[in-house]
Amino acid sequence: MAMATNSSDYGAFMEKFTLRPQSLSHQLPLRGLIFAVKDIFDVEGYVTGFGNPDWARTHSAAASTAPAVLDILKAGATCVGKTVMDEMAYSINGENKHYGTPTNPCAADRVPGGSSSGSAVSVGAKLVDFSLGTDTGGSIRVPASYCGIFGFRPSLGIVSTSGVIPMAQSFDTVGWFARDPVILKRVGKVLLQLRDDNPVRFGRIVVAEDCFKLSSIPSEQLIEVLISSIEKLYGSQKIEYASLGKYVEDSVPSLKHFIDNGTKNQEDNIPSLVALSSAMRLLQRYEFKNNHGEWVRSVKPDLGPGIAERVWEALQTTDEKIDVCYSLKTELRAALSTLLGDSGILAMPTVPGPPPKLQTEPTTLETFRAKAFSLLSVAGVSGFCQVSIPLGTHDGLPIAVSLLANHGSDGFLLDFVESIDSTLKRQ
Repeated sequence: MAMATNSSDYGAFMEKFTLRPQSLSHQLPLRGLIFAVKDIFDVEGYVTGFGNPDWARTHSAAASTAPAVLDILKAGATCVGKTVMDEMAYSINGENKHYGTPTNPCAADRVPGGSSSGSAVSVGAKLVDFSLGTDTGGSIRVPASYCGIFGFRPSLGIVSTSGVIPMAQSFDTVGWFARDPVILKRVGKVLLQLRDDNPVRFGRIVVAEDCFKLSSIPSEQLIEVLISSIEKLYGSQKIEYASLGKYVEDSVPSLKHFIDNGTKNQEDNIPSLVALSSAMRLLQRYEFKNNHGEWVRSVKPDLGPGIAERVWEALQTTDEKIDVCYSLKTELRAALSTLLGDSGILAMPTVPGPPPKLQTEPTTLETFRAKAFSLLSVAGVSGFCQVSIPLGTHDGLPIAVSLLANHGSDGFLLDFVESIDSTLKRQ
């Protein structure tokens, strides 16, 4: 076991070790591939550090390995270590004051995205073939977008989170990164226990026009690349356009408890999605407090800027409106299920722009975060599966688009991503 300090590693690895598959059968689906895991997964004999040295100091080595990691090992892949993450998974930035910030392989002066920062960087920098991370508020989707790779957040509850330190169980998912859709799907077939035949065929894509207007990237660069690919493969009749914010506002009654009238007339946000984000972040704080409040109060860990404020804010959370949050989750899932059915896909930006610069001023960063969570909360609150797809660069910085599908439609979504990839023109 050794700390990774070599600059050629992009600072992605927290600990290096090798876990080899128990069998070398040629029939194993992931045979010959190497992977890394975020330091939130239990690996037998190693302390799960959760991105913070005080956590590592106060916890013992894991007695067993997380089932998700075991499934990958049994499928023939080799694990080469654990990766750096944001402290207590409480950031989408990727900066860690204790262990360093993994270097974004696409833009060294920009953040890599978090909290699965090292996992994304290890894939983007070609140190591994794929990696495992977690996504609560966006921790797979954001770093995938920032590092120019594929990132898959599965439907809530589909992949086991046993042996993974909880952040907020209403949103926690085990996700993965890859550089191409073929490996993305191979890993998915193992973790999702998919059959080879998927009976669902693509029906239509719904483009959330209002969401694309939130992005600082010219919308035509994001939308037209995707649309031209779908037109070529399936025809223009498969494409629809919608105002997602209006649909959500009309279809989710509990949202009224979180609508801020002060934001209704602002052009740079979507009020219903801001409200959705507020509900998600409230429930996340509440569940984080229940999971880790006692440890934080007793240990008083050294936490980095931004994270310390969020953690201590979470500890002040009461149960006010929490029941409404759970109702809202149910309502949104039903509403989006009605919109998409089993064969529809929703298209939207992953994040509202390219990765921010390292050590961006906190107020500026929080504005970006707030807009990002408006987009990220759609899958987060509904529990739908979502994939972030790299679309090349804009002004030299990586950009991405996201596709969402109904809860449980993970295999269908992975098939669709693979089908359109060859026709996507990345610039």
